[in-house]
Amino acid sequence: MEKSKSLHIVMFPWLAMGHFIPFFRLSKLLALKGHKISFISTPRNLSKLPKIPPNLSSQITLISFSLPTVPNLPSLAESSMDITHNQQQPLKHALDLLQPQLASFLQSSKPDWIIYDYASHWLPSVAAQLGISRAFFAVFTAACLSFMGSPSTLIGGGDDGDNARSTAEDFTKIPNWVPFESNLAYRLHEITKYIERTDEDNFGPPDTVRFGVTIQQSDVVIVRSSTEFEPDWFNLLGELYEKPVIPVGFLPPILEESDEIQDDEKWVAVKTWLNKQRVNSVVYVAMGTEVHLSKEELSELAIGLERSGLPFIWVLKNSPGTGESELEMLPNGFKERVKGRGFLYLGWVPQVKILSQESIGGFLTHCGWNSVIEALGLGRVLIMLPMLNDQGLNARLLNEKKVGLEIPRNELDGWFTSEAVAESVRSAVVEESGKVLRETAKAMEGYFGDFGKNDGYVDKFVSQLVDYRK
Repeated sequence: MEKSKSLHIVMFPWLAMGHFIPFFRLSKLLALKGHKISFISTPRNLSKLPKIPPNLSSQITLISFSLPTVPNLPSLAESSMDITHNQQQPLKHALDLLQPQLASFLQSSKPDWIIYDYASHWLPSVAAQLGISRAFFAVFTAACLSFMGSPSTLIGGGDDGDNARSTAEDFTKIPNWVPFESNLAYRLHEITKYIERTDEDNFGPPDTVRFGVTIQQSDVVIVRSSTEFEPDWFNLLGELYEKPVIPVGFLPPILEESDEIQDDEKWVAVKTWLNKQRVNSVVYVAMGTEVHLSKEELSELAIGLERSGLPFIWVLKNSPGTGESELEMLPNGFKERVKGRGFLYLGWVPQVKILSQESIGGFLTHCGWNSVIEALGLGRVLIMLPMLNDQGLNARLLNEKKVGLEIPRNELDGWFTSEAVAESVRSAVVEESGKVLRETAKAMEGYFGDFGKNDGYVDKFVSQLVDYRK
C-alpha cells in the first residue's frame, strides 16, 4: 500500500459485547490492509477482547480510558453485560463523561478517521471541529435502521408530523415511509419498556436522539450487512439518510481466532458430548450477554426443551442484580430428568466452534445480530425468541427470509408456553414442516459465511474511506 493511502483510524464502540465484536473484527480487517488502528474502550472491556494476532500487533493499539463513576451504576460495571436493563442510562451517562478524554486524544493524535457507535452522539461534532472524517458504524441491519427512520424523525420523535411516534403502539405498525411490502414492526411487549422512561433515565437523551444526531453529523454511515441480503432496505436507507450508506458485509468470524481454547477442559467436555450425538440433531440454546430471563421464563423454556425430546446444549449465565445463576433458577428435578440428553453449560462458550459441529441441527436464539451472522454463516436454522433492542425487528426480517421460526407469544406481555417452545423446536429441526426453513438457512452460507464475498465489501469500503477522507 502506498504510504499516502495508509490511514490512521480511531475505533470507539458502545460499551456492549455485541458491539465490541464487530468493531474489533473490522479493526483487524483494516489493519490487515495496512491501516493503523487506535481501539478505545475501558480497561475491563479491552481485557475481554481476543488477543491481537502477532502479525497485526504493530498496527492495532488498544487505548484504555477509565470509566467515570456515576450514580446508580455498580462500581465494576463497564459494559451492558454487567448491568440490568434499567441501568442502561447510567452506563450511557458514564460514556458521555468520556468526552474530554476522547477530545484530548483526538487533538493530540490527529487521525484521518474516527469510526464510532450510536451512543456517543457528542463525538461527531468534536471530530468535525478537529477536521477529522467521521463514520457511524451501525452494527444493525439496514431493515432495522430504516424502521427507525430519518435523522429528523429520530430527533423529532413525537413532533415530526405524519412520522410522529410517541406511544408504544406507534412502533407496532409498518412505518409510512416504507414503500414496499413488509411485516417489519415491533410487538407491543418488545417496545413498551423503551417508551416508559423512569426518573433515573432523565439525565441523558433517549436512544432515538443519540441515533439521530450521530447519523446526521456523520460523513458516512457503515452498515454490517450486504446489499444482496437487503437490497430494498439499503435503497431506502440511502434515501432516508441523504448521505453515503456503505455496506461492509457481515464480517463473519474466523474459527481459528479461538484456537487457544482448543485444550480447555470445558470445551473438550462439550465437544466430546456433541461428537456422540447424531448429525443435525442437537438444539443449541443461547440468549446472548444482555438477555436475562425471569425464573418463570426459564422454567417454560426448560420444560419446552424437555418436551421436545431432542438433545440440546443450553448456555446459562449469572444474572446481574440477583444472587442466583440461571442454572440455580431451573425447575426442580429438571437437571436429573434431562441428564445425558441435555448439556447445561454455565459461563462463556466458544459459540462459533459449537455451531460448527455437525451434530448441531438448529439454534434457539435471542436474534442478536452477531449470533444470527454466526449461525447463518454455518447454515443453521433459527428458532427465534427475541427479547431486547433490535432483536424483534431482526426476527421479523429473518421470518420474511424464511430462515427460521419464531416461537409464538402473547403480543401484549410476551409470554410464551413450554408447548410453543417444544413445537417450534421440533418443527424447525426435525419435522417435515421445517424442511424449507432448513434448506433456506443452509443456502444462507453463501451470503453470511463466504469470506471472499465479505472481504470484497471491506475492500470497497477501504477505498471509499480513502476517497471520502477530508
